Amino acid sequence: MIYKFKSRATGDLIMLEPDGRRVLEIIGKTPGPQGIIVVEQMLPAVAALNAAIAKAEADFKAAAEAAGGVDNVPTPHDAVTLRQRAVPFIEMLKECAKAEREIVWGV
Repeated sequence: MIYKFKSRATGDLIMLEPDGRRVLEIIGKTPGPQGIIVVEQMLPAVAALNAAIAKAEADFKAAAEAAGGVDNVPTPHDAVTLRQRAVPFIEMLKECAKAEREIVWGV
């Protein structure tokens, strides 16, 4: 399954199922075949994603320090960071909040 996030304020954003599910869980939405993010939920969603990114980066930094440096940290299975996955979605949330347009998926 893929998640295709749509809004009248931006272009479509497509994420594979694991990434879309993770982002939706972080912002407090139930992952599923369809849904909506209303304008009032967008800025709290941006804050939640930024907090999750900061935690993931702090966890990596702690692991690097414990391992004796970044070069000694085992490469994770998914080498693409949460920041890289979430930034396009964060930008979509900001644009839609500014334009006061909801984001939907699966419709």
